[in-house]
Amino acid sequence: MDIKQLLQEIENKNAGQTEFLQALKEVFESLEPVIKRHPEYEKANILERIAEPERVIMFRIPWMDDNGDIKVNRGFRIEFNGAIGPYKGGLRFHPSVNLGILKFLGFEQIFKNSLTGLPMGGGKGGSDFDPKGKSDNEVMRFCQSFMSELYRHIGPNTDVPAGDIGVGGREIGFLYGQYKKITNRFESILTGKGRNWGGSLARPEATGYGCVYFTEEMLKTKGESFQGKRVTISGSGNVAQFATQKAMELGAKVISLSDSNGSIYIPDGITKENWEFIMELKNLKRGRINECSEKFPCEYHEGIHPWGFECDIALPCATQNELNGNEAKKLIDNGVIAVAEGANMPSTPEAADLFIANGILFGPGKAANAGGVAVSGLEMCQNHIGLSWSFKEVDEKLHGIMVNIHENALKTSEKYGSPGNLIVGANIAGFLKVANSMLDQGII
Repeated sequence: MDIKQLLQEIENKNAGQTEFLQALKEVFESLEPVIKRHPEYEKANILERIAEPERVIMFRIPWMDDNGDIKVNRGFRIEFNGAIGPYKGGLRFHPSVNLGILKFLGFEQIFKNSLTGLPMGGGKGGSDFDPKGKSDNEVMRFCQSFMSELYRHIGPNTDVPAGDIGVGGREIGFLYGQYKKITNRFESILTGKGRNWGGSLARPEATGYGCVYFTEEMLKTKGESFQGKRVTISGSGNVAQFATQKAMELGAKVISLSDSNGSIYIPDGITKENWEFIMELKNLKRGRINECSEKFPCEYHEGIHPWGFECDIALPCATQNELNGNEAKKLIDNGVIAVAEGANMPSTPEAADLFIANGILFGPGKAANAGGVAVSGLEMCQNHIGLSWSFKEVDEKLHGIMVNIHENALKTSEKYGSPGNLIVGANIAGFLKVANSMLDQGII
C-alpha cells in the first residue's frame, strides 16, 4: 500500500479540510511499519475505511436572541468510528467550527479513546455559535434548538457527547434538560453533567490533571519531576486551570496563562490566591486574562503566545496549531525539557518534528489529553451501575489510566522501531485496537 498515494486520494475528496488532512497525515505516516507487518490490514482496506466517517450529520439551528431577532447557526455531529464502543466525543461551540475541524477532532478521538482502554468509539460535534457575549437565556434557547435536532441521533449505547470549547457545565445542563423533555428519559446521553444529576467527581479536573500525570510519567524516564520546574501553560479555560493546579501541587512554578487576546507572565509563579482569582474571572465573570494585571503583579503581553518565556516544561492547553516551528525553536533554545499537549493537536507538524529531533520529551494530544474522555467514560460507567465514586476513587482511576497510556505508547514505540517517539507509539497503539476490532466485525 502506497500511503502517500492514499493520502493524495483522500485529500482530493476532502479539499480544504486542512486540520483533518494534517491529523490524517500524521497518523498514517506513523502506521507504515504496522502495515508492513500486518498485510491483513491492507487486504481489508482498513486505512481507507478508518479515514471515512461512518456518519456525518449536519443541521440548521434557528434560535431567538433577547431582542426577538431570529438567528441561524449550523450544527454538526461526526460519528466517526464505532468499532470499540458507542461514539464518544465533545461538542464545540465556537465561530471557527466547520466540517473539517470537527472531522479532525473526531478522527483524533478514535485513537484517544482507544488508548484509554475503555469501550468508546470516536466522534465529535458542535456548532459555529459563539456563546461569548450571549446572555444565559440566549445560550439556553440556542442549546434547546440544537438538542431538538441532535436528540434523534444520540443515546447511551449509540453516541454520548460531552463538552469542549464553548460547552461547559451551563451548556451541558441546558442540552440535557431539552433531551429529557423531548424523550421523557433520564439516561446517560451526555457527560460532564452537574454533580447533582449524574455527573462524576473529578470530571472538570480530568483533562488538566491527566495532562500533568502523563507529563510526570515522561519526566520519570529521565529521572526528573515537576518539583522546582518552571511551567508555561497556554489557555486559561478548564484544561489550563486544572493543569495549573496539579502542577503547583507537584511543586512546579506555573509562570504563564493566556487567552485569545494575549498572555500573562508571572516569573515567581502563580500563587493559590492568583489561581482562585483566575478561576472566578474565567468561570463566573467570563472575563479576559489581561484583567489579572489589575489584581496581582504580572506582565501582560498582548497578541502573543507564551512560548517565548524561559521554562522547563510547556503545556499547550488552548487550541489546535497554536505552537508553530519558530515558537518551538524558542522553547528549545530556552531550555525546555518536556512538552505535553493538553489541547487537541496544538503543535504544528514542524513544531512536533523539532521537539522529537532535539530529544525533547513530547506527549501528543491523543495521549496527553486523554484524561477528559477517560473520566467521561468513568462517568458513563457510574451512570450505568447507579453508583457514584468519591473524588479520590475517580482521581486514582484517572492516574492509573494515564500511567497505562504512557507505558503503552512507550513500549509500542520501541516495538515498532521508534523508541521514545510517543507520537508514533500513541498512533500505533490506538490504531491496533480499533483495526483489529474492525477486522473482527467484518465489512461494515
